[in-house]
Amino acid sequence: MNQGMAIVGLTGSIGMGKTTAANMLRRLGLPVFDADAVVHALQRPDGAALPAIARAFPGLVKNGALDRDAMAECVFTDPKSLHRLEEIVHPLVRTAEKRFLRNAGLRRADLVVLEIPLLFENDAERRCDFTIVVTAPPFVQQARVLRRPGMTPARLQAVLAKQTPDAEKRKRADFIVPTGMGRHHTLNALREIVRLIRRRKNRRTS
Repeated sequence: MNQGMAIVGLTGSIGMGKTTAANMLRRLGLPVFDADAVVHALQRPDGAALPAIARAFPGLVKNGALDRDAMAECVFTDPKSLHRLEEIVHPLVRTAEKRFLRNAGLRRADLVVLEIPLLFENDAERRCDFTIVVTAPPFVQQARVLRRPGMTPARLQAVLAKQTPDAEKRKRADFIVPTGMGRHHTLNALREIVRLIRRRKNRRTS
């Protein structure tokens, strides 16, 4: 563990409440790195990844903008395309993550959060001192996800097939936060976890 800063990985399967939990951690005063937001920024018309994506996926960048729906269909149905996209995007996300950690260190943050959807799938937990997994019952997860525009049961299953199962995530996590019992319960759970992490951090560095 960094002497001055603990790194906490936040993850969970689709629809489990990562974004809500990340926003709550921000409310508690913690710097949060949002890997998904970085990916979206990289793929914007002025994004650093767009020229390489245009070369690797002819026809998916039109009038200087990525056709996100077409890209999603492409990578969901073709593992090789997904791997090709990850080879372009992942190094740039890691660079942004390192910049975030460096800036947080300069600000003397004692605890920072990396919100990474594929934390365990990409072995990113190795870069973390602690991990938090958000979870909810399957019926809650499904109801949340199917409210999203363009989402279907088949597409949800395709996403879940590419993610580490929720039960496995919970086994590997240092902390588990149920998100199906209301925002107040989730916030209190996160507040307690932050307190426990700070206490453990202080023990290790004292």
